[in-house]
Amino acid sequence: MLTPADRRFLARAIALAGRARGRTSPNPMVGAVVVSGGRVIGEGWHTRPGAPHAEVVALERAGARARGARLYVNLEPCCHHGRTPPCTDAILAAGVAEVVASMRDPDRRVNGRGVRVLRGAGVRVRVGGLRREAAQLNEAFLRWQRAGSPFVTLKAGMTVDGRIATSSGESRWITSPAARAAARRLRRRHDAVVVGVGTILADDPVLRTGGADAVLDGGPARVVLDSRLRTPPGARILRSAGGPVLVITAAGAPAGRRRRLERAGAVVIEVAGGAGGVDIREALRELGRRGLANVLIEGGGEVLGSALDAGIGDRVVLFIAPRLLGGRTARPAFGGTGPGRLAESAELRSPRLRRVGADWLVEARLVHRRRSVS
Repeated sequence: MLTPADRRFLARAIALAGRARGRTSPNPMVGAVVVSGGRVIGEGWHTRPGAPHAEVVALERAGARARGARLYVNLEPCCHHGRTPPCTDAILAAGVAEVVASMRDPDRRVNGRGVRVLRGAGVRVRVGGLRREAAQLNEAFLRWQRAGSPFVTLKAGMTVDGRIATSSGESRWITSPAARAAARRLRRRHDAVVVGVGTILADDPVLRTGGADAVLDGGPARVVLDSRLRTPPGARILRSAGGPVLVITAAGAPAGRRRRLERAGAVVIEVAGGAGGVDIREALRELGRRGLANVLIEGGGEVLGSALDAGIGDRVVLFIAPRLLGGRTARPAFGGTGPGRLAESAELRSPRLRRVGADWLVEARLVHRRRSVS
């Protein structure tokens, strides 16, 4: 049974973990709090892969006072050697009397073993406090560990009538500077940002993330879906600082174009082709195999539409400008074929609405309906 104090300290651990959002993958976000006599004597969080884990940081800050103390953590302590030694070793060496964890780690190298190691050494362990909040924080990591596929967010900047460009392709700028700055921050919270080659050819984007630390660790991977390798070797995305550029193509793409892109710094990855392009499901599986657990699909409209057609997308983020564009040939935010029946359309659950500059931001969970096969 958790006391109000237990909940308070676990909430603190979760808040600390969230400070490293977008920087820990393929590791989870973890925070830790060491408490003795009802007072916090040490706390910390995991900052990036290869850096000390949250438990180690918190215990080092607590020092000798950790003996007989209680450790609060949002995820079961690891018990295996990776880039760093097992956290269970550090916990036992510090003489911690009790560990309170929100949930077990689904990593097959841990998944209950950390709890058993600690209990076997005489440490009291409780698991389950604030589990929903802890799972929500690490939902991308949990998806990747359990299914091997990324957690996917679909993002668009659009008019009220769902358009992202005029019929001639003009799109700069539909949304406000404040919305564009928020979109750059959103990229920073993901492991990879995905666009189609049409966006590269039309807008020549860099896919910036912004922020003072934007280039410290390179930022998210920048991914281009390009079945025929039409991405120009001189594209700005290849000439700018940032995360690695992955160009995902289909079998049979021109070898000469591949060599030119690779000389320009791109990593070219071949996956199975879909109807007229790259199979988006195969592309996402490949990103998952590369440890990219949290993926943002930005567009253009055909890529977003193909994701919807394939039943892909766990979350949607829409920046909506107070404009009406109209026109039958204006570019929609979500292209593709779409469902044949209204009952088969994707549904937004638990939507949240707030203002961002002159625009509205809608964030929601995405629920896909099974489509009938014609």
